[in-house]
Amino acid sequence: MINVKEPLQPRTFSSFATIGIGLYVLSLAIVSIAFRHYALKPLWMIWGFGEVLVFFTLSWFFAKRWANGSEKAFRRKLFWTAFGIRALYAFLMCYYYYHQTGIPFEYNAADSLMYHRTSLYFSRLLRQGDFATLYHELITDTMGFSDRGYEIWLTLVYAAFGRNILVPRLFKALMSAYMCVAVYKLASRTFGEKAGRLSGVFCLFMPVFVYYVGVHLKETELVFLTVLALERMDYLIRSRAYTFWNVFLPILLTAFTFGFRTIVGMCLLFAFFAFVLLSDVSRVSRRNKIILITSTAAVFLLFLFTPIGKEMRIVYRLKFTDLTYHKEQFQQRGLNHAEMVQSKYLAPGIFVLPLTSMVEPANNNKKMMNGGHYVKNYLAFFAMFAIILAFRQRKWRDFSLIGAFTLGYLFMIAFSFAVNVERYHLPAIPLLLVMSAYAMVNLQKRDLKFFYAYCAVLLAAVFVVNYLKLSSLGLI
Repeated sequence: MINVKEPLQPRTFSSFATIGIGLYVLSLAIVSIAFRHYALKPLWMIWGFGEVLVFFTLSWFFAKRWANGSEKAFRRKLFWTAFGIRALYAFLMCYYYYHQTGIPFEYNAADSLMYHRTSLYFSRLLRQGDFATLYHELITDTMGFSDRGYEIWLTLVYAAFGRNILVPRLFKALMSAYMCVAVYKLASRTFGEKAGRLSGVFCLFMPVFVYYVGVHLKETELVFLTVLALERMDYLIRSRAYTFWNVFLPILLTAFTFGFRTIVGMCLLFAFFAFVLLSDVSRVSRRNKIILITSTAAVFLLFLFTPIGKEMRIVYRLKFTDLTYHKEQFQQRGLNHAEMVQSKYLAPGIFVLPLTSMVEPANNNKKMMNGGHYVKNYLAFFAMFAIILAFRQRKWRDFSLIGAFTLGYLFMIAFSFAVNVERYHLPAIPLLLVMSAYAMVNLQKRDLKFFYAYCAVLLAAVFVVNYLKLSSLGLI
């Protein structure tokens, strides 16, 4: 029996880690035996088991090893360890992908190659001084406003450093490493030092964060901007130091997110609005509340009259509020169980989705990351239970910034085409890890029955989802 009456002890977390590894192995074994003709190939099993093993064992080891020491020393070790792992991964994966696909890009690369080729073209125009053509290309770009930020960033990197694809991935490693530090700072101010350090360690070894450093997609930069904006918003309110830079920086970071994904920027504004509104008057006076809320509302309205407002209408037309999108896609492809994939049925599981794929008929990237997706599925229990704990411990005001963004963003994608698309969940994952760490630190013995029940439900859900995947294709 796990003893979680006291705040997190290394032995306590090792028990959660052991259960997490064991549940993954059991799930993989059951699915592979039940659907043996469609079991994952050994390569994907190795990837998945490695991701799960590395996350749980190293998180346990470093949570224990880095439990003491100064905050400055912890931040330094966290950053350099994260950067070293990510830089090495980015370098090695160039050769791995080249060996597997013939190009240094991930399996079934589509968006990555589009970003790469478009930015190379833009960088060539920039170096040649053909600004008129470059401006025309940017304003007529069919990808929309929420993709231009990443294209511009890659263009600047290629223009400065040449077309070497490793350079932007090393920048990704730097951003992802600092994101871990920002998560630690945000979590420690919100939930205390123990939860903060565990949050930072979780981000350090979270497989999906490492994975996206090695691909030419915008997710790493988007997560970096999102977390940094939230951390600066939190610092602004808690420090009550309303200097120019303290006010300007979160605004600037939020503005940048609109160039990567529109709804992230909107959810950041909503989260700040909620945080100010719900903050105790001892932290934010009534006068400052009125000023901050009015300013946030003004910025929100201002965005409606910019290209961002147009982007929101585009997003709406792309079925961000259409509950039947996945049903239509299934029907068009002639797949079974179309009724079951509507957002109204998937939305209740938004904290857990997408469930890991453990059968062969799937995208190679999903199969490669089956362990990383499982880690999120497993930690989802703790993230959900953190909401209960925040109210139980009367910390809901402190939780309001993280909670408002996470719940707001997940609600937006829950009723959209992105409900079961792992890339779209990524901006919320750092916050889910913060919530998971907080729950692990504060779980009590009486709460364990819910954890054990969740493990049983997760085991069943993984089996059912993989069965439905094969059944929808008519393979069983």
